[in-house]
Amino acid sequence: MPRFQSYIDGAFTDGEATFESLDPATGTAWAIMPEARENDVERAVRSASRALREGPWSATTATARGKLLTALAGLISENAPRLAELETRDTGKIIRETSAQIAYVADYYRYYAGLADKIEGAVLPIDKPDMNVWTRREPVGVVAAIVPWNSQLFLAAVKLGPALAAGCTVVLKASEDGPAPLLEFARLIDQAGFPPGVVNVITGFGETCGSALTRHPLVDHIAFTGGPATARHIVRNSADNLASTSLELGGKSPFIVFSDADLESACNAQVAGIFAATGQSCVAGSRLLVEASIKDEFIARLKDKAETAKIGAPLTMDTEIGPLCTERQRAHVQALVDRSLQAGAALVTGGVIPDGAGYYYPPTIIDCDQVNSPSMSEEFFGPVLSVVSFADEAEALRIANDTAYGLAAGVFTRNLSRAHRMVEGLRSGIVWINTYRAVSPMAPFGGSGLSGHGREGGMAAALDFTRTKTVWLRTSDDPIPDPFVMR
Repeated sequence: MPRFQSYIDGAFTDGEATFESLDPATGTAWAIMPEARENDVERAVRSASRALREGPWSATTATARGKLLTALAGLISENAPRLAELETRDTGKIIRETSAQIAYVADYYRYYAGLADKIEGAVLPIDKPDMNVWTRREPVGVVAAIVPWNSQLFLAAVKLGPALAAGCTVVLKASEDGPAPLLEFARLIDQAGFPPGVVNVITGFGETCGSALTRHPLVDHIAFTGGPATARHIVRNSADNLASTSLELGGKSPFIVFSDADLESACNAQVAGIFAATGQSCVAGSRLLVEASIKDEFIARLKDKAETAKIGAPLTMDTEIGPLCTERQRAHVQALVDRSLQAGAALVTGGVIPDGAGYYYPPTIIDCDQVNSPSMSEEFFGPVLSVVSFADEAEALRIANDTAYGLAAGVFTRNLSRAHRMVEGLRSGIVWINTYRAVSPMAPFGGSGLSGHGREGGMAAALDFTRTKTVWLRTSDDPIPDPFVMR
């Protein structure tokens, strides 16, 4: 089987232990991965700290950092087919999705390459006549970047890009589930010419790797994408080092369709929003809120698309639905479907694990006209859509906001005034109007509540990886008055 290595202090190295990575399409081992433990984490963090404070990175100009990011973007474009194949093999995400997404990932690094020398301070109009006062934006320090298996090269880009542009150094922890593409990505970091220690790439398990990384005293900031339960452990660990955090924790996003919407467009967007990536997306539109007068028609359209979607091998280009990443994830999805049906929801289609090898699960639709169904409040992270109807705009907003999450929402309507009212009323960090799941390097991405805090994308992300330093310069040549002499 292929063997992968960690990347620490500019060198490829074996971990303290190894583990087998499973192919989700077959359920069998296909590669050997390096398991980083506490000693590996210690080496990685200390190398990042040296590179930041003692090595050439601290003297590298912002423009030079941008050129390195540009070089990295070019290498990603050149190696996109290989990276896409590895991500598909190790995570089960279908090849046509990984190919398209990784090709776009290069644009994130290009964007932050251009932004690197545009992170500016400001001169303050201070209220004292003999003072010049200005601010500087300086790197926050050593960043622990932790990403899950889904869309991992993208989720790494929205952390690495702004962190490196801001002048930080990074220890990137890939998920133990499907880490191959990020371990291969480390070779591109090396080829691009980043100094040793600026970027370190490791993988390992939560208790022996993630915990050691997030509580390390030399870590200054933790950028994490994952679930709320793991985020709580990270926040507790950060109490030891008082590291700042940016947390992107997924959601239970409402997809709202009014009767005046273009139903074909809304249907296609809903299918992409819940069944793309086999539902393993933090912005999955997993709660369909549809106006009562069109509910039956709209469900029928969705049912037809769900039942005709081609389920198959993820490396086959015409496959539309691949496997889930892990067996435990599939078991979670099935258990939540079963609980929802027991609570009174009705199964429209899907909902049964198919026979055969691999971690496949069919596109599933559940009619939940009881908003207290478990499937309306708990995140599946799988290809399951929960449907509920509403009578009017006010009820749509009430149901949409009845969640502890606050990441994304979609609204389909031809009524522009209604669209603006929905934007104002929805409690979410992203609102898509008559589209869904669109992203861009220029656009901030993030939420609130159980969806976390902080933003990824745009200038906002770069500023999250900086600290403000205020400088006071006294311009008067007169002596400072004696503070003990009354005047």
